[in-house]
This record gives sequence, C-alpha cells and structure tokens, in this order.
Amino acid sequence: VGAAPRALPGILVLDTCVLLSNVLRRVFLRLARHGCFIPVWSERIGGEWRRNASRIWGVPMDDIEAQWAELQQAFPQACQGDVSHHESGLHRSDPKDWHVIAAGRSAKGRHPARTAAIVTRNMKDFNRTELRGYGLALHDPDDMLVRCYAAHPELVSALLQEVPNLVAAAGQVPDRLEIILKRERLFRLNRLYGSRP
Repeated sequence: VGAAPRALPGILVLDTCVLLSNVLRRVFLRLARHGCFIPVWSERIGGEWRRNASRIWGVPMDDIEAQWAELQQAFPQACQGDVSHHESGLHRSDPKDWHVIAAGRSAKGRHPARTAAIVTRNMKDFNRTELRGYGLALHDPDDMLVRCYAAHPELVSALLQEVPNLVAAAGQVPDRLEIILKRERLFRLNRLYGSRP
C-alpha cells in the first residue's frame, strides 16, 4: 500500500491450471481484451485444458473443442502452436512444465520488446533463476491480479463486480464475491478489494 504500481508484463503465459478456473480464465481474458497484456498458451496447454475441462465439468468433448476454437478466434496471437523446440536447454524446472516455459520463450521471440511472465498455481515446479535467464518472471494468480488491480484499479473493480453473475450456474443465486475469491485462493486480492475506500 502506498507503493507506485509496477508495470504489468506485456505477455502472460496462462498455465492450464489458470485456464481451468472459470473465475481466473474469465478475469484474465477480460483484462487481455482491454489490452492489459497479450495472453499466451501453447497447443499442449490447449490439449491439457480440453481433456481436463471435459472430464471435470462433465461436458462433451465436442462442446469443449468449440469453446477452445472460440478462444483461438478471440485471441489469435495467443496460441504459440508446437513449442517443443523451445524446451532445449531447460533442466532446472520440472520437466512436465517445460512446455509452459517454452510457450513463454516462443512468445518472447515473437514480441521481443515485451516483458513476459508465467501465471500458474504450480509455483514449486518452476525454477525462478532458470526463468530469469530466458527473460520470464513467475507469479501466482493472486499476486498477478493484485498487480493488475494496482495498475488498473477501476477496470479490475468493474470486472470483479461482474464475477458472481459470470460464474453462477444457470438458475442459481450467485455467491458473494468474497466467497468466490477465497475459494479461488485470491486472498490478497480479496483483502485489497475489501479495503478500498
């Protein structure tokens, strides 16, 4: 509190765990639509999302594929495609997450003037020193959304007010925003938003 807001990364790699959350996916992508950053993923992240979304939500794969196609259309710069060649040289982070780093390296190559960060809940799987060597920062969703709030307070406040209705099941009474944010482990964002004037 009181510190000047830090500039947001120009590129955010959204890990599968972030995209699988209806709250996080919608908030981050709405911020992206407002030009706050370029959202990035890879074909492998997309494959993981489609498989898990179909299983977790009990939705037919055809519907999930259609949703994924809509995301590609809405964010044509996001998908980096097959990024496996960008995994070369990695050895300090968890090998199962090399493809996430590779997506960031690919996006940095396409947008060299932009800063970049990975947003994930699986912080322990990434080696920060290794990421720094490739010009990538690492943030959990709570930290990144606090940064977004500091940089764009009116925009993030407006988005948060929409969240309960955005994520409520059809015909259900929406949960209170505080409950949703705590459920999503966005504790710092919840405190910050709750303490606004």
